[in-house]
Amino acid sequence: GSCQGIPMDMSCSYGQLSYTLDPFLLCKSIFDVCVCVCVCCPPLGLESLRVKDPQLRASSYKRRGLGPHRGRLNIQSGIEDGDIYDGAWCAQYEDKKQWLEVDARRPTRFTGVILQGRSSIWSWDFILTYKVQFSNDTLVWQPAMNGTKEAVFEGNQDTETPVLALFNESATVARYIRINPQSWYENGTICLRAEVLGCTLPDPNNIYAWQQTEQGTKDKLDFRHHNYKEMRKLMKSVSEACPDITHIYSIGKSHMGLKMYVMEISDHPGKHELGEPEFRYVAGMHGNEALGRELLLNLMQYICQEYKLGNQRIVRLVKETRIHLLPSMNPDGYEMAFKKGSELAGWALGRYSYQGIDMNHNFADLNKVMWDAIEFDFQNNDKSKLINHYIPIPEYYTSEDAFVALETRAVINWMQNIPFVLSANLHGGELVVTYPFDRTEDWAPHDDTPTPDNSFFRWLATVYASTNQVMSNPDRRPCHNENFQRYNNIINGANWHTVQGSMNDFSYLHTNCFDVTVELSCDKFPHASELPIEWENNKESLLIYMEQVHRGLKGVIRDKDTEAGIADAIIKVDDIDHHIRSVADGDYWRLLNPGEYEVTVSAEGYNPSTRMCRVMYEHYPTICDFRLTKTPKQRLKEILAKGGKLPKDLQLRLRQLRLRKLRASTKAINSRRAAASRKARGS
Repeated sequence: GSCQGIPMDMSCSYGQLSYTLDPFLLCKSIFDVCVCVCVCCPPLGLESLRVKDPQLRASSYKRRGLGPHRGRLNIQSGIEDGDIYDGAWCAQYEDKKQWLEVDARRPTRFTGVILQGRSSIWSWDFILTYKVQFSNDTLVWQPAMNGTKEAVFEGNQDTETPVLALFNESATVARYIRINPQSWYENGTICLRAEVLGCTLPDPNNIYAWQQTEQGTKDKLDFRHHNYKEMRKLMKSVSEACPDITHIYSIGKSHMGLKMYVMEISDHPGKHELGEPEFRYVAGMHGNEALGRELLLNLMQYICQEYKLGNQRIVRLVKETRIHLLPSMNPDGYEMAFKKGSELAGWALGRYSYQGIDMNHNFADLNKVMWDAIEFDFQNNDKSKLINHYIPIPEYYTSEDAFVALETRAVINWMQNIPFVLSANLHGGELVVTYPFDRTEDWAPHDDTPTPDNSFFRWLATVYASTNQVMSNPDRRPCHNENFQRYNNIINGANWHTVQGSMNDFSYLHTNCFDVTVELSCDKFPHASELPIEWENNKESLLIYMEQVHRGLKGVIRDKDTEAGIADAIIKVDDIDHHIRSVADGDYWRLLNPGEYEVTVSAEGYNPSTRMCRVMYEHYPTICDFRLTKTPKQRLKEILAKGGKLPKDLQLRLRQLRLRKLRASTKAINSRRAAASRKARGS
């Protein structure tokens, strides 16, 4: 009784939009004190696909590709007119009796609707005004009211901007909701994409209500969206909780001056350890693809917690790997999307940098450099100068006038300073893992364009996709307009669509690092209520993918005489036309599938060395060390540089080389003379 007469003037916020319509005011009397909580109801899940296709019905529809199952917020159409994957629900008839119906399957407190027009490059269709009705049985319908009148809600003024409408408190508890268009763009037709906001209620008639509880996660993590300040605060709290294994550093600043923070996790943070591979996750290249950002924040919390609890899998990962987590490559873009809110940012707001640059097309196009060099050398019948790794960045790209984002330059410097072995770039808006090359060789819209390491890249992609709970679900429906299940949820990037200047291709051609792209979810910016489920969907995938950095070969390349590590040595695996190089201390890592390989190591001033190395099926690398001997010429240079005398063995070796060279030149001269003599006699 002490909760009677509570004024309904509490406010909630949805994105940056505050409202006082009491979206859901829960009040309870506790020891004669009234405690009230304002609940902002989440989306039912049309965009995230939590609402299944059978839960959507319509009065009519033009064709299958424009059926009610396509009336989902932010769904993207195919590029062909009449595609079976079109970009909205569109009614067959143009009258005010058309409707799109959503079955929540449980009593629900409906609080609002978000509406969007049709996604299409051929048509311009959106709803101007609409009504909403509610029902518990689909037979009797109660309209949403505005005082004593039936409410008419404002719709869209374009096809892409999401528009939110909130309901008054009365008559909003029901199982079914209908969106009933009243007017539409005069040169278009009745088409819409929608999301419905609502809080599901317990069903008093269901004695098995406990079975309806959705599976979340048992992990105690901070499941919410974090803006820049909150992200920085969370990273600091993780570092303070695990100071012995973490280190926060910045790789640069965004255009708006926001630091690009990285969380390093290692048993000896702050330095490279001999023989320990370097791994990175990058998220937020597109600022509005927010799930990757939150997953990396969850991941650093999880590793810290589990390490302290003694989880042997995590302890081994931390002790044997130097991990780098960059949650936000495009912090400016994220802040723009965050201010709008998860459902109101649309499909593109925040994707680009503040300067309008798509960073996924902003890295140096080294594919062209490589393919042009290959074509030139083949035309001149000279394969000796072919380059397949450590391709230098063209001069035009490094100039101050080049249209390169500050954030892209910062990541390139990061790549060059740390010898990464394996990486993944976390995106959103689809459910698939793509692997290089991302660019087609002949500028075709899409074409399978594999790297020399195609088999290992396919393994990497499969590892993530097969352990992701949503991707591996055979019953899931396609997100938008591609059915990637027919490819087992992995695809060559260029075979999906060509991307010039991708980070994956740049990483492979300019550094030792193998990089793939993970498209994490259909929804680019999932609501905070979805984050625990998304963490559980991706947790195992994130961990097992990191463990792949220990597959293949590793070793140290040393000087045979001094035992010093040899930097910049070239490691060549027979039959794989892509080399890698040793790093500063002479250590190297070569990612390979199980098998036996002939490996040749060469370095300037040293004689090459070849040996057979076998990669096993265990999750541990095969150690394959090399000791190189200096060439006589190199030894001579070093001795003369120090002002010393030549040892007898080197003097003897030099005499032998001179004699061999003299014999070869004499033989060549005699051959030329004999040929000239024969020619003279013949004439």
